[in-house]
Amino acid sequence: MSVKKTYIDLFAGCGGLSLGLYNSGLWKGLFAIEKSPDAFETFSHNLIKNNNHFNWPDWLPKSHHDINEIIKNYSSELTLLRGKIDLVAGGPPCQGFSTAGKRMENDSRNKLIKSYIKFIRHVQPKVIFFENVKGFTQKFDKNKIQGKVYSEYVKNALEYTPKGEKYLGYKVEGRLIDFSEYGVPQKRTRFILVGIRKDIAKRTKPIDFFDLIRKEREKFLVSKGIGLTNSLEDAISDLLRINETASPDTPSFKTGFYNKIKSEYQKLLKGDYAKKIPDSHRFAKHNASTVEKFEYILKNGARNKSLSDEIKEKFNLKKRTIIPLSGTTPTPTITTLPDDYVHYCEPRILTVREYARIQSFNDWYEFKGKYTTGGKRRTQEVPRYSQIGNAIPPLFGEQAGITINNLI
Repeated sequence: MSVKKTYIDLFAGCGGLSLGLYNSGLWKGLFAIEKSPDAFETFSHNLIKNNNHFNWPDWLPKSHHDINEIIKNYSSELTLLRGKIDLVAGGPPCQGFSTAGKRMENDSRNKLIKSYIKFIRHVQPKVIFFENVKGFTQKFDKNKIQGKVYSEYVKNALEYTPKGEKYLGYKVEGRLIDFSEYGVPQKRTRFILVGIRKDIAKRTKPIDFFDLIRKEREKFLVSKGIGLTNSLEDAISDLLRINETASPDTPSFKTGFYNKIKSEYQKLLKGDYAKKIPDSHRFAKHNASTVEKFEYILKNGARNKSLSDEIKEKFNLKKRTIIPLSGTTPTPTITTLPDDYVHYCEPRILTVREYARIQSFNDWYEFKGKYTTGGKRRTQEVPRYSQIGNAIPPLFGEQAGITINNLI
Protein backbone atom coordinates (compact mmCIF):
# COMPACT_ATOMS: atom_id res chain seq x y z
CA MET A 1 0.00 0.00 0.00
CA SER A 2 1.39 3.40 -0.99
CA VAL A 3 2.14 6.02 1.66
CA LYS A 4 -0.52 8.71 1.92
CA LYS A 5 0.47 12.23 0.95
CA THR A 6 0.52 14.98 3.59
CA TYR A 7 -1.52 18.18 3.59
CA ILE A 8 -2.43 21.17 5.75
CA ASP A 9 -5.95 22.63 5.62
CA LEU A 10 -6.07 26.43 6.00
CA PHE A 11 -9.34 28.22 6.84
CA ALA A 12 -10.69 24.70 7.23
CA GLY A 13 -14.23 25.61 8.30
CA CYS A 14 -16.25 22.57 9.35
CA GLY A 15 -14.13 20.32 7.13
CA GLY A 16 -15.72 19.99 3.67
CA LEU A 17 -12.41 19.87 1.81
CA SER A 18 -10.70 17.68 4.40
CA LEU A 19 -13.64 15.26 4.30
CA GLY A 20 -13.19 15.01 0.52
CA LEU A 21 -9.47 14.29 0.94
CA TYR A 22 -10.26 11.74 3.65
CA ASN A 23 -12.81 10.01 1.41
CA SER A 24 -10.25 9.76 -1.41
CA GLY A 25 -8.11 7.46 0.80
CA LEU A 26 -4.95 9.10 -0.59
CA TRP A 27 -4.23 11.86 1.94
CA LYS A 28 -3.38 12.30 5.61
CA GLY A 29 -3.67 15.69 7.29
CA LEU A 30 -0.91 17.19 9.42
CA PHE A 31 -3.00 19.96 10.99
CA ALA A 32 -5.77 22.42 10.17
CA ILE A 33 -6.26 26.09 10.95
CA GLU A 34 -9.76 27.40 11.62
CA LYS A 35 -10.60 30.48 13.69
CA SER A 36 -14.24 29.69 14.58
CA PRO A 37 -14.72 27.55 17.74
CA ASP A 38 -18.07 26.29 16.34
CA ALA A 39 -16.68 25.16 13.00
CA PHE A 40 -13.56 23.67 14.59
CA GLU A 41 -15.70 21.66 17.02
CA THR A 42 -17.47 20.02 14.06
CA PHE A 43 -14.14 19.52 12.26
CA SER A 44 -12.45 18.01 15.32
CA HIS A 45 -15.35 15.70 16.22
CA ASN A 46 -15.45 14.08 12.78
CA LEU A 47 -11.92 14.16 11.41
CA ILE A 48 -9.63 14.23 14.44
CA LYS A 49 -11.43 12.37 17.26
CA ASN A 50 -13.63 9.92 15.34
CA ASN A 51 -11.50 9.15 12.28
CA ASN A 52 -7.90 9.95 13.27
CA HIS A 53 -7.31 11.69 9.95
CA PHE A 54 -4.55 13.98 11.27
CA ASN A 55 -0.98 13.39 12.49
CA TRP A 56 -1.26 16.52 14.62
CA PRO A 57 2.16 17.93 15.68
CA ASP A 58 2.99 18.21 19.39
CA TRP A 59 3.92 21.90 19.09
CA LEU A 60 0.41 22.96 18.03
CA PRO A 61 -2.59 22.73 20.43
CA LYS A 62 -5.60 20.87 18.97
CA SER A 63 -7.87 23.88 19.02
CA HIS A 64 -9.27 26.68 16.89
CA HIS A 65 -6.57 29.14 15.78
CA ASP A 66 -6.15 32.41 13.93
CA ILE A 67 -3.70 32.12 11.04
CA ASN A 68 -1.90 35.34 12.01
CA GLU A 69 -1.26 34.00 15.51
CA ILE A 70 0.12 30.78 14.05
CA ILE A 71 2.50 32.70 11.77
CA LYS A 72 3.57 34.97 14.65
CA ASN A 73 4.08 32.25 17.30
CA TYR A 74 5.24 29.25 15.25
CA SER A 75 7.19 30.68 12.30
CA SER A 76 10.26 28.49 12.94
CA GLU A 77 8.11 25.33 13.20
CA LEU A 78 6.40 26.24 9.92
CA THR A 79 9.73 26.80 8.15
CA LEU A 80 10.96 23.38 9.34
CA LEU A 81 8.05 21.80 7.41
CA ARG A 82 9.64 22.69 4.06
CA GLY A 83 10.10 19.59 1.95
CA LYS A 84 7.59 17.61 4.05
CA ILE A 85 4.23 18.99 2.87
CA ASP A 86 2.67 17.86 -0.40
CA LEU A 87 -0.34 20.17 -0.33
CA VAL A 88 -1.69 23.27 1.37
CA ALA A 89 -5.43 23.34 0.74
CA GLY A 90 -8.13 25.89 1.45
CA GLY A 91 -8.78 29.56 0.77
CA PRO A 92 -9.47 32.58 3.02
CA PRO A 93 -13.07 33.51 3.97
CA CYS A 94 -14.99 34.81 0.99
CA GLN A 95 -17.64 37.13 2.40
CA GLY A 96 -15.80 40.34 1.45
CA PHE A 97 -15.63 39.24 -2.18
CA SER A 98 -19.05 37.63 -2.52
CA THR A 99 -21.50 39.06 -5.05
CA ALA A 100 -24.26 37.79 -2.73
CA GLY A 101 -23.16 40.37 -0.14
CA LYS A 102 -22.01 44.00 -0.15
CA ARG A 103 -18.58 43.33 -1.74
CA MET A 104 -16.55 45.74 0.37
CA GLU A 105 -12.96 46.15 -0.76
CA ASN A 106 -11.89 47.29 2.72
CA ASP A 107 -13.55 44.31 4.43
CA SER A 108 -10.99 43.15 7.03
CA ARG A 109 -11.44 39.54 5.90
CA ASN A 110 -9.89 40.42 2.53
CA LYS A 111 -6.55 41.06 4.30
CA LEU A 112 -6.33 37.34 5.08
CA ILE A 113 -5.10 36.92 1.50
CA LYS A 114 -1.74 38.37 2.63
CA SER A 115 -1.68 36.03 5.62
CA TYR A 116 -2.30 33.11 3.27
CA ILE A 117 0.66 34.12 1.08
CA LYS A 118 2.91 34.52 4.15
CA PHE A 119 1.98 30.99 5.26
CA ILE A 120 2.79 29.56 1.81
CA ARG A 121 6.19 31.30 1.82
CA HIS A 122 7.00 29.68 5.17
CA VAL A 123 5.91 26.11 4.32
CA GLN A 124 6.45 25.97 0.53
CA PRO A 125 4.34 22.87 -0.23
CA LYS A 126 4.56 21.07 -3.55
CA VAL A 127 1.00 22.08 -4.49
CA ILE A 128 -1.49 24.77 -3.49
CA PHE A 129 -5.23 24.27 -3.86
CA PHE A 130 -7.18 27.47 -3.28
CA GLU A 131 -10.94 28.04 -3.43
CA ASN A 132 -12.91 31.26 -3.31
CA VAL A 133 -16.14 32.81 -4.58
CA LYS A 134 -16.70 33.91 -8.17
CA GLY A 135 -16.44 37.55 -7.02
CA PHE A 136 -12.76 36.95 -6.24
CA THR A 137 -12.12 37.36 -9.98
CA GLN A 138 -14.02 40.66 -10.25
CA LYS A 139 -12.94 44.25 -9.55
CA PHE A 140 -14.57 46.30 -6.80
CA ASP A 141 -15.87 48.87 -9.28
CA LYS A 142 -18.82 49.96 -7.13
CA ASN A 143 -16.70 50.97 -4.13
CA LYS A 144 -15.02 54.32 -3.53
CA ILE A 145 -11.55 52.78 -3.77
CA GLN A 146 -11.08 51.40 -7.28
CA GLY A 147 -10.20 47.80 -6.52
CA LYS A 148 -7.98 45.21 -8.06
CA VAL A 149 -8.85 41.71 -9.16
CA TYR A 150 -7.66 39.75 -6.11
CA SER A 151 -7.20 36.57 -8.11
CA GLU A 152 -4.50 38.35 -10.16
CA TYR A 153 -2.87 39.71 -7.00
CA VAL A 154 -2.62 36.19 -5.51
CA LYS A 155 -1.35 34.73 -8.79
CA ASN A 156 1.38 37.37 -9.09
CA ALA A 157 2.38 37.11 -5.42
CA LEU A 158 2.75 33.33 -5.61
CA GLU A 159 4.70 33.35 -8.87
CA TYR A 160 7.14 36.09 -7.82
CA THR A 161 10.49 34.98 -6.37
CA PRO A 162 12.35 37.79 -4.55
CA LYS A 163 16.13 37.89 -5.02
CA GLY A 164 18.06 36.36 -2.18
CA GLU A 165 15.06 34.47 -0.75
CA LYS A 166 15.00 30.69 -0.54
CA TYR A 167 11.57 30.67 -2.15
CA LEU A 168 11.07 28.94 -5.47
CA GLY A 169 7.70 30.39 -6.35
CA TYR A 170 4.80 28.67 -8.11
CA LYS A 171 3.30 28.22 -11.51
CA VAL A 172 -0.34 29.17 -11.02
CA GLU A 173 -3.59 28.65 -12.90
CA GLY A 174 -7.10 29.72 -11.87
CA ARG A 175 -10.50 28.76 -13.32
CA LEU A 176 -14.18 29.11 -12.46
CA ILE A 177 -15.80 25.72 -11.84
CA ASP A 178 -19.50 24.88 -11.45
CA PHE A 179 -19.73 22.07 -8.90
CA SER A 180 -23.07 20.88 -10.33
CA GLU A 181 -21.02 19.51 -13.26
CA TYR A 182 -19.16 17.27 -10.79
CA GLY A 183 -22.10 15.45 -9.19
CA VAL A 184 -23.01 18.04 -6.54
CA PRO A 185 -26.80 18.77 -6.57
CA GLN A 186 -26.19 22.51 -6.52
CA LYS A 187 -25.25 25.12 -9.12
CA ARG A 188 -22.31 26.57 -7.22
CA THR A 189 -19.60 28.31 -9.25
CA ARG A 190 -16.33 28.90 -7.42
CA PHE A 191 -12.87 30.18 -8.32
CA ILE A 192 -10.32 27.37 -8.06
CA LEU A 193 -6.62 28.22 -8.10
CA VAL A 194 -3.94 25.56 -8.34
CA GLY A 195 -0.27 26.33 -7.84
CA ILE A 196 2.58 23.90 -8.46
CA ARG A 197 6.03 24.67 -7.08
CA LYS A 198 8.38 25.62 -9.90
CA ASP A 199 10.81 22.75 -9.37
CA ILE A 200 7.92 20.31 -9.89
CA ALA A 201 6.20 22.41 -12.58
CA LYS A 202 8.97 21.42 -15.00
CA ARG A 203 7.20 18.09 -15.46
CA THR A 204 3.55 18.92 -14.65
CA LYS A 205 1.64 22.18 -15.09
CA PRO A 206 -1.25 23.58 -13.02
CA ILE A 207 -3.44 23.74 -16.12
CA ASP A 208 -3.17 19.92 -16.19
CA PHE A 209 -5.29 19.84 -13.02
CA PHE A 210 -8.29 21.41 -14.75
CA ASP A 211 -7.96 19.23 -17.84
CA LEU A 212 -7.58 16.04 -15.80
CA ILE A 213 -10.37 16.62 -13.26
CA ARG A 214 -12.84 17.33 -16.07
CA LYS A 215 -11.68 14.36 -18.10
CA GLU A 216 -11.96 11.96 -15.14
CA ARG A 217 -15.21 13.24 -13.55
CA GLU A 218 -17.58 10.84 -15.34
CA LYS A 219 -15.44 7.82 -14.51
CA PHE A 220 -15.27 8.95 -10.86
CA LEU A 221 -19.03 9.54 -10.52
CA VAL A 222 -19.86 6.23 -12.21
CA SER A 223 -17.56 4.52 -9.70
CA LYS A 224 -19.67 6.14 -6.96
CA GLY A 225 -22.87 4.89 -8.59
CA ILE A 226 -24.21 8.36 -9.37
CA GLY A 227 -24.56 10.49 -12.49
CA LEU A 228 -22.93 13.73 -13.61
CA THR A 229 -26.00 15.72 -12.59
CA ASN A 230 -28.05 15.16 -9.44
CA SER A 231 -31.24 16.99 -8.51
CA LEU A 232 -32.48 18.29 -5.17
CA GLU A 233 -35.00 15.44 -5.10
CA ASP A 234 -32.14 12.97 -5.64
CA ALA A 235 -30.44 14.55 -2.62
CA ILE A 236 -33.17 14.86 0.01
CA SER A 237 -36.42 13.05 -0.93
CA ASP A 238 -35.75 10.40 1.76
CA LEU A 239 -35.83 13.17 4.40
CA LEU A 240 -39.42 14.33 3.87
CA ARG A 241 -41.48 15.18 6.94
CA ILE A 242 -43.52 11.97 7.20
CA ASN A 243 -42.76 10.25 10.52
CA GLU A 244 -41.77 12.60 13.34
CA THR A 245 -40.22 12.34 16.79
CA ALA A 246 -38.48 14.65 19.27
CA SER A 247 -35.10 15.99 18.12
CA PRO A 248 -32.34 14.16 20.10
CA ASP A 249 -30.24 17.29 20.75
CA THR A 250 -33.17 19.74 21.16
CA PRO A 251 -36.23 17.82 22.48
CA SER A 252 -38.52 20.87 22.21
CA PHE A 253 -38.19 20.60 18.40
CA LYS A 254 -39.37 17.86 16.05
CA THR A 255 -37.17 15.82 13.75
CA GLY A 256 -37.94 13.12 11.18
CA PHE A 257 -36.91 9.51 10.73
CA TYR A 258 -35.21 8.31 7.57
CA ASN A 259 -37.66 7.33 4.85
CA LYS A 260 -36.97 4.80 2.10
CA ILE A 261 -33.90 5.58 -0.03
CA LYS A 262 -35.02 6.79 -3.46
CA SER A 263 -31.78 7.53 -5.33
CA GLU A 264 -28.21 6.36 -5.75
CA TYR A 265 -27.03 9.73 -4.42
CA GLN A 266 -28.90 9.13 -1.15
CA LYS A 267 -27.49 5.61 -0.99
CA LEU A 268 -23.97 6.97 -1.43
CA LEU A 269 -24.20 9.62 1.27
CA LYS A 270 -26.07 7.50 3.81
CA GLY A 271 -23.61 4.64 3.35
CA ASP A 272 -23.69 2.32 6.36
CA TYR A 273 -24.86 5.03 8.79
CA ALA A 274 -27.08 2.93 11.05
CA LYS A 275 -29.03 5.49 13.06
CA LYS A 276 -32.76 5.75 12.36
CA ILE A 277 -32.79 9.52 12.92
CA PRO A 278 -30.55 11.64 10.68
CA ASP A 279 -28.11 13.93 12.49
CA SER A 280 -29.12 17.64 12.59
CA HIS A 281 -32.48 17.04 10.89
CA ARG A 282 -34.42 19.38 13.17
CA PHE A 283 -37.50 21.03 11.64
CA ALA A 284 -38.05 24.75 12.13
CA LYS A 285 -41.05 25.87 14.19
CA HIS A 286 -43.12 27.79 11.63
CA ASN A 287 -46.34 29.42 12.80
CA ALA A 288 -49.60 28.87 10.88
CA SER A 289 -49.33 32.11 8.87
CA THR A 290 -45.78 31.22 7.73
CA VAL A 291 -46.91 27.76 6.62
CA GLU A 292 -49.79 29.34 4.71
CA LYS A 293 -47.40 31.82 3.08
CA PHE A 294 -45.00 29.02 2.07
CA GLU A 295 -47.87 26.96 0.62
CA TYR A 296 -48.88 29.93 -1.56
CA ILE A 297 -45.27 30.50 -2.63
CA LEU A 298 -44.83 26.83 -3.62
CA LYS A 299 -48.02 27.00 -5.65
CA ASN A 300 -47.43 30.36 -7.35
CA GLY A 301 -43.71 31.22 -7.25
CA ALA A 302 -41.25 30.49 -10.06
CA ARG A 303 -38.90 27.72 -8.96
CA ASN A 304 -35.21 28.44 -8.29
CA LYS A 305 -35.87 32.19 -8.67
CA SER A 306 -36.39 34.87 -6.08
CA LEU A 307 -40.00 35.85 -5.48
CA SER A 308 -41.76 38.30 -7.78
CA ASP A 309 -42.57 41.80 -6.50
CA GLU A 310 -46.24 40.82 -6.70
CA ILE A 311 -45.87 37.97 -4.19
CA LYS A 312 -43.61 40.08 -1.95
CA GLU A 313 -46.24 42.83 -1.86
CA LYS A 314 -49.01 40.33 -1.11
CA PHE A 315 -47.24 39.19 2.06
CA ASN A 316 -45.46 42.51 2.77
CA LEU A 317 -42.06 40.80 2.51
CA LYS A 318 -38.99 43.05 2.83
CA LYS A 319 -36.44 40.24 2.55
CA ARG A 320 -34.46 40.44 -0.69
CA THR A 321 -34.03 36.71 -1.30
CA ILE A 322 -36.71 34.04 -0.87
CA ILE A 323 -36.41 31.22 -3.40
CA PRO A 324 -38.88 28.33 -3.77
CA LEU A 325 -36.73 25.38 -4.83
CA SER A 326 -37.27 22.93 -7.67
CA GLY A 327 -36.96 19.23 -6.91
CA THR A 328 -36.05 18.25 -10.47
CA THR A 329 -32.83 20.28 -10.86
CA PRO A 330 -29.75 21.13 -8.79
CA THR A 331 -30.43 24.00 -6.36
CA PRO A 332 -29.05 27.51 -6.79
CA THR A 333 -25.98 28.26 -4.64
CA ILE A 334 -27.02 27.77 -1.03
CA THR A 335 -26.01 30.55 1.35
CA THR A 336 -25.53 30.61 5.11
CA LEU A 337 -29.14 31.79 5.59
CA PRO A 338 -31.69 28.94 5.61
CA ASP A 339 -34.64 31.32 5.32
CA ASP A 340 -33.45 32.23 1.80
CA TYR A 341 -35.11 29.01 0.53
CA VAL A 342 -38.41 27.16 0.65
CA HIS A 343 -38.35 23.33 0.46
CA TYR A 344 -39.35 22.02 -2.96
CA CYS A 345 -42.54 20.22 -1.83
CA GLU A 346 -43.13 20.99 1.86
CA PRO A 347 -44.07 24.43 3.30
CA ARG A 348 -40.90 24.92 5.37
CA ILE A 349 -37.24 25.86 5.21
CA LEU A 350 -34.58 23.18 4.78
CA THR A 351 -33.04 21.36 7.74
CA VAL A 352 -29.32 21.33 8.49
CA ARG A 353 -29.06 17.73 7.26
CA GLU A 354 -30.78 18.66 3.99
CA TYR A 355 -28.23 21.49 3.62
CA ALA A 356 -25.48 18.92 4.24
CA ARG A 357 -26.89 16.57 1.58
CA ILE A 358 -26.96 19.43 -0.96
CA GLN A 359 -23.31 20.14 -0.15
CA SER A 360 -22.52 16.36 -0.40
CA PHE A 361 -21.51 15.70 3.22
CA ASN A 362 -21.77 12.05 4.25
CA ASP A 363 -24.59 11.33 6.72
CA TRP A 364 -22.11 10.13 9.36
CA TYR A 365 -20.62 13.62 9.43
CA GLU A 366 -22.21 15.21 12.51
CA PHE A 367 -22.54 18.96 13.03
CA LYS A 368 -21.89 20.74 16.32
CA GLY A 369 -22.83 24.11 17.81
CA LYS A 370 -26.04 26.12 17.52
CA TYR A 371 -28.39 25.44 14.62
CA THR A 372 -28.71 29.09 13.67
CA THR A 373 -28.36 32.59 15.09
CA GLY A 374 -29.32 36.11 14.09
CA GLY A 375 -28.68 39.81 14.56
CA LYS A 376 -25.20 40.99 15.56
CA ARG A 377 -24.27 37.51 16.78
CA ARG A 378 -24.34 36.27 13.19
CA THR A 379 -20.98 37.97 12.52
CA GLN A 380 -19.30 36.30 15.52
CA GLU A 381 -20.90 32.87 15.59
CA VAL A 382 -20.77 30.13 12.97
CA PRO A 383 -23.77 27.91 13.60
CA ARG A 384 -24.53 24.71 11.72
CA TYR A 385 -26.22 26.24 8.68
CA SER A 386 -23.35 28.71 8.24
CA GLN A 387 -20.71 26.01 8.59
CA ILE A 388 -22.28 24.07 5.73
CA GLY A 389 -23.06 27.11 3.56
CA ASN A 390 -19.40 28.18 3.73
CA ALA A 391 -17.96 24.73 2.94
CA ILE A 392 -16.37 23.24 -0.16
CA PRO A 393 -18.55 20.28 -1.26
CA PRO A 394 -16.69 17.13 -0.14
CA LEU A 395 -17.65 15.32 -3.36
CA PHE A 396 -15.67 17.88 -5.36
CA GLY A 397 -12.90 17.89 -2.74
CA GLU A 398 -12.51 14.15 -3.21
CA GLN A 399 -12.13 14.55 -6.98
CA ALA A 400 -9.61 17.35 -6.43
CA GLY A 401 -7.63 15.14 -4.04
CA ILE A 402 -7.45 12.28 -6.54
CA THR A 403 -6.43 14.63 -9.35
CA ILE A 404 -3.68 16.36 -7.32
CA ASN A 405 -2.35 12.98 -6.22
CA ASN A 406 -2.14 11.89 -9.86
CA LEU A 407 -0.35 15.10 -10.84
CA ILE A 408 2.46 14.73 -8.30
